[in-house]
Amino acid sequence: MNFLAQNITNIVDILLVIIIIIFLFRWLRGTTAPRIITGLILVYVVWKVVSIFHLTVLSEILGQIIQVGVILLVIIFQPEVRKFLYIIGNRKFFKWFTKSSKDENIEDDIDAIVRACKRMSSSQTGALIIIARRNPLNEVIETGEQIDAVVSRELIENIFFKNSPLHDGAVVIKQHRIVAARCILPVSKSESLPGSVGLRHRSAVGITAETDAIAVVVSEQTGKIALSIYGRLLQDVSPTVLKQKLLGKIEM
Repeated sequence: MNFLAQNITNIVDILLVIIIIIFLFRWLRGTTAPRIITGLILVYVVWKVVSIFHLTVLSEILGQIIQVGVILLVIIFQPEVRKFLYIIGNRKFFKWFTKSSKDENIEDDIDAIVRACKRMSSSQTGALIIIARRNPLNEVIETGEQIDAVVSRELIENIFFKNSPLHDGAVVIKQHRIVAARCILPVSKSESLPGSVGLRHRSAVGITAETDAIAVVVSEQTGKIALSIYGRLLQDVSPTVLKQKLLGKIEM
């Protein structure tokens, strides 16, 4: 009976490790992390094989490589680690145990954003709108010009008007207010992004990869609308789909 219980425990242990590895590979897809993780896994397998044959010196060397490798992973992939901690700390990680409540005024904000994006898309006016959620984005807000105004279609369009002094950079919307414009964002270097995307799109992916914010982009070259959430970029989004996505994703 103990033998059977031990076998079941080992099987569960192996399955959990496989699930974690699959999750990591999917989460880090588009970066160099999967290759490095694969390398560490191969070193670990070789280390175990060497240990079985009692090759003491080689086993010790490989063991040290694995220990240092784990530390290097944390250092090299600091943005990914920070993203993971943001997800755990800022999202409703156990939201299936709780009832989510939507802010009554959020639909008005979304409607203003969508209508502004629709008009800017038709005129090929470039825009980058960041919607803060649980992460306050204070560091980003401090890089721009403070505004503190009601969210409206007219103001968003005026900010991104080509001759406006505030049209460069990003607008940050937080707690039903346009709190800042001309903000500087981190630029993503993800290999999964197509080479055709510009600085606005890479900045949108950069900020959403590091925080739980939502980014909406209007391309100045094509007029197409894009949406970025958790480091993923959805391109060529219609105003209708944009509204549906925002209504489904924004939780206050």
